[in-house]
Amino acid sequence: MTSRSESGIPPVHVTTLLRLEGLAVFGATLAAYHLVGGNWWLFLILILAPDLAFFGYAAGKATGARIYNFAHFYVAPIVLGPLVWLAGGTWALPVALIWIAHIGMDRALGYGLKYPGVERATHVGFIGKEKKAQPIADAG
Repeated sequence: MTSRSESGIPPVHVTTLLRLEGLAVFGATLAAYHLVGGNWWLFLILILAPDLAFFGYAAGKATGARIYNFAHFYVAPIVLGPLVWLAGGTWALPVALIWIAHIGMDRALGYGLKYPGVERATHVGFIGKEKKAQPIADAG
């Protein structure tokens, strides 16, 4: 039996830590959004917007994974939000916080960055039917 770590998927304890980290990020961004006076209707409208990156898969699996990963990579909203906000775009900070909250929520639910060309495998682990089919051995 191949362990999760030998297959390139993190061991269960690492996956648990990644999911808890995502939950912490989600909670922290909710608090920050409240503190900056963000509009909760805007939050509800945009919380799933990063998932529109799935349309990138129309250009192929590798391109789709790259587009999806950009939309689910913490650095993008952490850098772009404050830069646009400093340039006078007052809307950018709340939108960046929503974007970060989405990523944290995804991580907490077990969704992570995609491997180009590998179905249903993320850096957090397998998702969907493949999750149930994978061995549960843990390397440590």
